[in-house]
Amino acid sequence: MKIRPLADRILVKRLSSEEKTRGGIIIPDTAKEKPIEATVVAVGNGKLLKTGKVRPLEVKAGDRILFGKYSGNEVKLDGEEHLILREDEVLAVIH
Repeated sequence: MKIRPLADRILVKRLSSEEKTRGGIIIPDTAKEKPIEATVVAVGNGKLLKTGKVRPLEVKAGDRILFGKYSGNEVKLDGEEHLILREDEVLAVIH
């Protein structure tokens, strides 16, 4: 299924979290925190400004980003968990 977010929204897929600690202890699923790092899958056209112009987004598909812990809306597409965020919820792009 193809999907394109609207306006300044971004579709991301969370990166998997670590299964073990550095000391070798296995972390059970119930104790894991959801990762705040994701890969951008698709982006919208841009943010509509008060002047009527559209400002393109700074992130693009394929970028790795950091976002807030409780940001966005979770959606399930083709059986996989994704997240839809606004551009202003993105904290940083990882290079």
